[in-house]
Amino acid sequence: MPNTDAARVRLEQQLAELKERQNRIYVELAEPLNRDLSEQAVELEDDESLEGQAALISREIASVNRALLRIEHGSYGECVRCGDGIAPKRLEARPEAALCFACANSER
Repeated sequence: MPNTDAARVRLEQQLAELKERQNRIYVELAEPLNRDLSEQAVELEDDESLEGQAALISREIASVNRALLRIEHGSYGECVRCGDGIAPKRLEARPEAALCFACANSER
Protein backbone atom coordinates (compact mmCIF):
# COMPACT_ATOMS: atom_id res chain seq x y z
CA MET A 1 0.00 0.00 0.00
CA PRO A 2 1.51 3.35 -1.02
CA ASN A 3 2.10 6.12 1.49
CA THR A 4 -0.84 8.33 0.53
CA ASP A 5 0.17 11.18 2.85
CA ALA A 6 3.54 11.55 1.14
CA ALA A 7 1.92 11.13 -2.28
CA ARG A 8 -0.66 13.82 -1.49
CA VAL A 9 2.09 16.27 -0.48
CA ARG A 10 4.08 15.56 -3.66
CA LEU A 11 0.98 15.83 -5.85
CA GLU A 12 -0.12 19.09 -4.23
CA GLN A 13 3.38 20.54 -4.75
CA GLN A 14 3.36 19.34 -8.35
CA LEU A 15 -0.08 20.88 -8.87
CA ALA A 16 1.06 24.24 -7.48
CA GLU A 17 4.14 24.24 -9.76
CA LEU A 18 2.05 23.33 -12.81
CA LYS A 19 -0.48 26.06 -12.09
CA GLU A 20 2.33 28.58 -11.65
CA ARG A 21 3.86 27.57 -15.01
CA GLN A 22 0.43 27.71 -16.65
CA ASN A 23 -0.19 31.17 -15.23
CA ARG A 24 3.18 32.45 -16.52
CA ILE A 25 2.31 31.16 -19.99
CA TYR A 26 -1.11 32.83 -19.94
CA VAL A 27 0.47 36.12 -18.85
CA GLU A 28 2.98 35.89 -21.69
CA LEU A 29 0.24 35.04 -24.21
CA ALA A 30 -1.79 38.06 -23.07
CA GLU A 31 1.00 40.49 -23.96
CA PRO A 32 0.16 42.62 -27.00
CA LEU A 33 1.98 41.97 -30.27
CA ASN A 34 4.85 44.15 -31.38
CA ARG A 35 3.98 46.78 -34.00
CA ASP A 36 6.78 45.59 -36.28
CA LEU A 37 5.36 42.98 -38.68
CA SER A 38 8.51 40.85 -38.78
CA GLU A 39 8.56 40.80 -34.98
CA GLN A 40 4.87 39.87 -34.97
CA ALA A 41 5.64 36.79 -37.07
CA VAL A 42 8.23 35.65 -34.54
CA GLU A 43 5.92 36.40 -31.63
CA LEU A 44 3.07 34.45 -33.24
CA GLU A 45 5.35 31.43 -33.66
CA ASP A 46 6.35 31.75 -30.01
CA ASP A 47 2.68 32.01 -29.02
CA GLU A 48 1.92 28.82 -30.92
CA SER A 49 4.62 27.02 -28.96
CA LEU A 50 3.34 28.48 -25.69
CA GLU A 51 -0.21 27.36 -26.49
CA GLY A 52 1.10 23.82 -27.02
CA GLN A 53 2.91 23.97 -23.68
CA ALA A 54 -0.26 25.27 -22.00
CA ALA A 55 -2.25 22.34 -23.41
CA LEU A 56 0.32 19.85 -22.08
CA ILE A 57 0.28 21.50 -18.67
CA SER A 58 -3.53 21.41 -18.61
CA ARG A 59 -3.42 17.64 -19.22
CA GLU A 60 -0.82 17.23 -16.46
CA ILE A 61 -2.99 19.27 -14.07
CA ALA A 62 -5.98 17.05 -14.86
CA SER A 63 -3.86 13.94 -14.25
CA VAL A 64 -2.64 15.23 -10.88
CA ASN A 65 -6.20 16.18 -9.88
CA ARG A 66 -7.42 12.68 -10.75
CA ALA A 67 -4.60 11.19 -8.62
CA LEU A 68 -5.65 13.40 -5.70
CA LEU A 69 -9.23 12.15 -6.14
CA ARG A 70 -8.01 8.55 -6.08
CA ILE A 71 -6.28 9.29 -2.78
CA GLU A 72 -9.50 10.81 -1.45
CA HIS A 73 -11.54 7.79 -2.57
CA GLY A 74 -9.02 5.24 -1.27
CA SER A 75 -8.11 3.81 -4.66
CA TYR A 76 -4.68 5.44 -5.05
CA GLY A 77 -2.07 2.91 -6.11
CA GLU A 78 -4.61 0.69 -7.91
CA CYS A 79 -4.56 0.50 -11.70
CA VAL A 80 -7.68 2.19 -13.05
CA ARG A 81 -7.85 -0.34 -15.89
CA CYS A 82 -7.19 -3.76 -14.36
CA GLY A 83 -7.36 -3.07 -10.61
CA ASP A 84 -3.90 -4.50 -9.86
CA GLY A 85 -1.50 -2.57 -7.67
CA ILE A 86 0.81 -0.02 -9.25
CA ALA A 87 4.44 -0.70 -8.39
CA PRO A 88 5.75 1.58 -5.61
CA LYS A 89 8.77 2.52 -7.77
CA ARG A 90 6.40 3.64 -10.55
CA LEU A 91 4.40 5.76 -8.11
CA GLU A 92 7.62 7.16 -6.72
CA ALA A 93 8.69 8.23 -10.20
CA ARG A 94 5.22 9.34 -11.31
CA PRO A 95 2.91 9.89 -8.34
CA GLU A 96 0.07 10.71 -10.74
CA ALA A 97 0.34 7.31 -12.48
CA ALA A 98 -3.08 5.74 -13.01
CA LEU A 99 -1.99 2.56 -14.78
CA CYS A 100 0.17 -0.35 -13.72
CA PHE A 101 3.25 -1.04 -15.84
CA ALA A 102 1.53 -3.78 -17.87
CA CYS A 103 -1.51 -1.64 -18.75
CA ALA A 104 0.64 1.42 -19.50
CA ASN A 105 2.77 -0.67 -21.89
CA SER A 106 -0.29 -2.14 -23.61
CA GLU A 107 -1.31 1.42 -24.63
CA ARG A 108 1.84 1.91 -26.70
